[in-house]
Amino acid sequence: MYTVKAMLIMDSDGNRLIAKYYDDTFTTSKEQKGFEKSLFAKTSKASGEIILLDGLTCLYKSNVDLFFYVIGGSSVNELMLVQVLTCLYESVQKVLGKSFEKKVFMDNLDSIFLIVDEIVDNGIIVELDSSAVTQRAAIRTDDQQSPMGEQTVASVLLAAKEQLKWSLLK
Repeated sequence: MYTVKAMLIMDSDGNRLIAKYYDDTFTTSKEQKGFEKSLFAKTSKASGEIILLDGLTCLYKSNVDLFFYVIGGSSVNELMLVQVLTCLYESVQKVLGKSFEKKVFMDNLDSIFLIVDEIVDNGIIVELDSSAVTQRAAIRTDDQQSPMGEQTVASVLLAAKEQLKWSLLK
């Protein structure tokens, strides 16, 4: 029995950034794209957090450039799906930091894939704690920087470059 049928992240135009389907509800890419298009059309202007579409329970959350979706069957407990969605959203937020936009998302796509895989495995919910997910995926967030003594010269130069870039952008 699958608990989660799919996890999706789309941009503000409805284009797929990440899509993981865990069962055979949508077997072809064409069916998946059609479902994603109708899902985005129903949720892009709506203010709710949950809809029933094609017999599936769809929970969603959006930010400036990104739309997050967790899809389950019609008989699945919505509270569990909400927890999955919250974990996904918070984990991605920890990785992206202050810049919660598509460009930064695409730069960190490898980490986002790890996050999705750490939360749900073959449709079974594995972890719901965003801190544990980011730690298990071995992702360094801004608030987990190692002390200067433990950094290599290259990482110190990279950190200085980032700080200079942020100070110039302000």
